[in-house]
Amino acid sequence: MDSENRVILNVGGIRHETYKATLKKIPATRLSRLTEALANYDPVLNEYFFDRHPGVFAQVLNYYRTGKLHYPTDVCGPLFEEELEFWGLDSNQVEPCCWMTYTQHRDTQETLTVLDRLDLDTEKPSDEEVARKFGFEEDYFNGTLSAWQTIQPRIWSLFDEPYSSKAAKFIAGISVCFICISIISFCLKTHPDMRVPVIRNVTIQLSRTLQSWTLDKRSTEPHVAFFYIECACNAWFTFEILIRFIVSPNKRIFCKAPVNVIDFVATLSFYVDLLMKECGPTIDKADILEFFSIIRIMRLFKLTRHSPGLKILIHTFKASGKELSLLVFFLVLGIVVFASLIYYAERIQRNPNNDFTSIPEGLWWAVVTMTTIGYGDMTPKTYVGMVVGALCALAGVLTIALPVPVIVNNFSRFYSHTQARSKLPKKRRRVNPVEAPRPKLPPGAAKMAGGPPGAAGPAVGLPPNGPAAAGHIHQPPRRTGAMKHQNIPLLNNSTDHDGSNGLNTSGNELPDHVSPNKTKKRSKDLEMDSLIHGQGPPSYNNAAAALVA
Repeated sequence: MDSENRVILNVGGIRHETYKATLKKIPATRLSRLTEALANYDPVLNEYFFDRHPGVFAQVLNYYRTGKLHYPTDVCGPLFEEELEFWGLDSNQVEPCCWMTYTQHRDTQETLTVLDRLDLDTEKPSDEEVARKFGFEEDYFNGTLSAWQTIQPRIWSLFDEPYSSKAAKFIAGISVCFICISIISFCLKTHPDMRVPVIRNVTIQLSRTLQSWTLDKRSTEPHVAFFYIECACNAWFTFEILIRFIVSPNKRIFCKAPVNVIDFVATLSFYVDLLMKECGPTIDKADILEFFSIIRIMRLFKLTRHSPGLKILIHTFKASGKELSLLVFFLVLGIVVFASLIYYAERIQRNPNNDFTSIPEGLWWAVVTMTTIGYGDMTPKTYVGMVVGALCALAGVLTIALPVPVIVNNFSRFYSHTQARSKLPKKRRRVNPVEAPRPKLPPGAAKMAGGPPGAAGPAVGLPPNGPAAAGHIHQPPRRTGAMKHQNIPLLNNSTDHDGSNGLNTSGNELPDHVSPNKTKKRSKDLEMDSLIHGQGPPSYNNAAAALVA
């Protein structure tokens, strides 16, 4: 009786033995519905065969025995989820001790998704992908591409994809040179040695009949050479942004890109400044107009199109947004608290040289102290104030140091995956389904099948002209004398397939609308089909006797 309650499971060549009652502990799963009517049951060996991962199944069977699902560390996360789905188990039942290790693949998948959006691949896309990107995929397949549809992707690659060709790299180099020259020129023209004085001739009335004149220095302005340098740089920027806008695959997405907005505003500020100087030389507050020209410094962000490292750094800060917001919150909280403490601490003792006359002035001291800068322009003079200052410095060090490892970890994760993607082969070998060798037929059966004697004729149950012949797909073989000696394993058809608890021969649940008669016929057809294509396990019963009968 004990042997009847036991069941043998052969998973990937490794045999497992357990009790049937153990498999009934978790209902509505694949192992809880095992019957001898299934196609993967071998009556000779008295075992069920599953061509699945044996390492994962060891944890699955342990889950049935103990009620605790653990994650094997030598298995990839998606494979583990796929195996659990096959066995009908919920992946959320993984034990807390294995949960962090198990969910690492989800973080990896999110990282890979972000890297896909960054478009860091240097591989040249195919013509079909280019046509899909620019929205003329139908014309591409029809072979009706116009001249503009052919030229537009090439121009876009030249100006927006630096790694697409040598010409694109050359244009990207020119763009980077103009950006650097523009930034250097913008910085150098503020140096006193690079500016020339604006001199005005002033007439002085010494007396009624005597006049004199003198030179008055009103201000300074940049050397005229900087103006021509900016004209050349902005001419290139204008040409570049117009070309990129004209050939862009999506104008709306192009206009919403932050880098393109910065480029447009920086270029526009140059023309506005030039217009103000030409049309309104007497406009007051010219320094304010020059202040708004600082937007040209933002052109440095255009280098992100040419540097994958800068893209990764920017997205590292985006991924660390929660940690950075938490850092800012604690800094603001500490600044307000210590600014109030230092204000009242300096008033406790007599302090004629008190630098903290108000709490707002203490805010500046708290910011400088918590960020460990310490300009020294404001210092506490009393002992209580010194204690407050020491606590403020310690709190600042701890507050800033806590989220730094998280940010570093995010950057290393992005960077390591980028390096791994760059070394990954671009074209992977496809794994095709392997067909099992067809059994050889005896001479008599080969003649009936329409092939030469001794040859491996068409599969049993299929017409000579292949599976496309109408009305002959997956028909069971006729038990004729010509097939007397054919060694084809048959399942025990005496068992009703409806006894499989709603499972067909492939192990999947049957729909509710399938009738029992259709279920039985379909199960027998799928059973014979699995035998023909080698999908079912071998069964060494009295197959010859069944054929003779």
